[in-house]
Amino acid sequence: MMPPQPVRSSRVQYQPVATDDADAKDAPDQPQGIDIPIPDTTNEADDDDENHENQRVTLTEADSKRIRRKTDKVILAILVWVYLLQILDKTILGYSAIFGLREDTNLTGNQYSIVGSIAPVAQLLWQPFSSILIVKVPHRILMPALVLGWGLAQTLTPTCSTFKGLLVNRFFLGIFEAGCLPLFSIITAQWYRRAEQPVRVAAWYGTNGLATIIAALLAYGLGSAQLGTLKTWQVLFLMTGLLTVATAPLIYIYLPTSPSTAPFLTPHERLQATERLRANQSGPISGSAALKLPQIRETFLDPKTYLFAAMSLANNLGAQVTNTFGPLILSGFGYSKLTTTLLNIPFGFIQYAVILAVAYTSYKLRHKSLSLLGILVPILAGLVILYLSPREGHTGKLLTGYYLLAFIFGGNTLIVSWILANTAGQTKKAAIMGVYNAASSTGNIIGPLLFNANDAPAYLPGLRATLGVFVGMVVCVVLCVAEVKRLNWEKGRKREEGGGQRVIRDHSMEERYEDFGEGNAGGVGARAFEDLTDWENEEFVYVY
Repeated sequence: MMPPQPVRSSRVQYQPVATDDADAKDAPDQPQGIDIPIPDTTNEADDDDENHENQRVTLTEADSKRIRRKTDKVILAILVWVYLLQILDKTILGYSAIFGLREDTNLTGNQYSIVGSIAPVAQLLWQPFSSILIVKVPHRILMPALVLGWGLAQTLTPTCSTFKGLLVNRFFLGIFEAGCLPLFSIITAQWYRRAEQPVRVAAWYGTNGLATIIAALLAYGLGSAQLGTLKTWQVLFLMTGLLTVATAPLIYIYLPTSPSTAPFLTPHERLQATERLRANQSGPISGSAALKLPQIRETFLDPKTYLFAAMSLANNLGAQVTNTFGPLILSGFGYSKLTTTLLNIPFGFIQYAVILAVAYTSYKLRHKSLSLLGILVPILAGLVILYLSPREGHTGKLLTGYYLLAFIFGGNTLIVSWILANTAGQTKKAAIMGVYNAASSTGNIIGPLLFNANDAPAYLPGLRATLGVFVGMVVCVVLCVAEVKRLNWEKGRKREEGGGQRVIRDHSMEERYEDFGEGNAGGVGARAFEDLTDWENEEFVYVY
């Protein structure tokens, strides 16, 4: 990447550009359709990204809305669809267990738990390499490669007939899925203002709920059908795997590397798309950069890293319990296989509704910590109900407790958006999301192992341990708020000592777009797209 060029101090006033569609009009509420041409990769050079980042232009709230809508129609649509496929691949494992996978592959004892944990183990081992790839490889190349890899692994699962075969298959699936969540998080930060990020993260992460519903319907439909020589669980894996493989080339065609090369934006809109992200103060928005070892070192010296990791571990430990053992816990209530499958549909709906609701609440309140603490209350209540309620004659109470665990999936949305809002620097963002995903993988490994087959159907030891973990998560959230407030105070003190403003207005968290210079001293934002970390950038404002 070329060294940064001097930032232009003059500002180019926006003049409407004549186009042949409604985008030239100041009408943000009108729906607009777009044609998405195949990207021309010859324009995706690093110097183009730097030129766009160095050129200041002005734009209005209407301009910002128009660009955001166009971005949603392409970037967000890709993220939502691909993440849905990834979660669907994971969710199918839980349904396969009640449709013969354990019997057909001769799994005994805790072998099913180990199969459920091996993909997260692979993710944990491969995470450092994933973080490097996310920094160095353009996103439009990396994402389809990952999708193709895990799609092939999913497609080959029906050929596995032994415990060892399943282990190898799920291990490779985990390797290819290792970079998914960090990559999606960084792409979201690359294209959206900080105020917009929680809702966009929720849009793609919310497919956890949609995947639960779709998987339940697929399992119910196929579980009632005659499939000849293929077993129900084999067809489930085959269908989802082939659909994933078919998606890979489409991602390569339609995913741009950065806002400055997006074919769905006009040349002037590409400048505006860059300018509207200036207030984020989170570094360059190009799709790849140089790997900086000092930023990795800073990541591991930052106390926030460990607090976010602890939250991730706790939340994903609980999430993996519901993914892997949810259908088995429901079947322990005494329901048939098909009824157990249908009872997971309301769980998926609650998941989806909760994820969107907490993201919107965070967007309105501008406080991710309050929203996160709020959803921990029903999670703790659900675990207490499941732990204390007898399994005989209390079906309604048990179902209520189980459905309350759907609030777990709102936690990751808030944690990810909180990390993105409080981290700057390309390498540091990739590193901290790698740590997040490593902690997530650790939680996914531990979660199933807490639930021993000998403890069925109540699984009381596992529920007790999970309850203690979420109590610890409450403590981590409170400590993280205290650390963020300390950092803001320290930055304000240093700015004031250097003759600058003690308080900088954070335009990136405003609902409406406003010029970054308004309300701030001149020159603020000049270094917003340099590859500085949040520690290095004196103008960075932390959020809580």
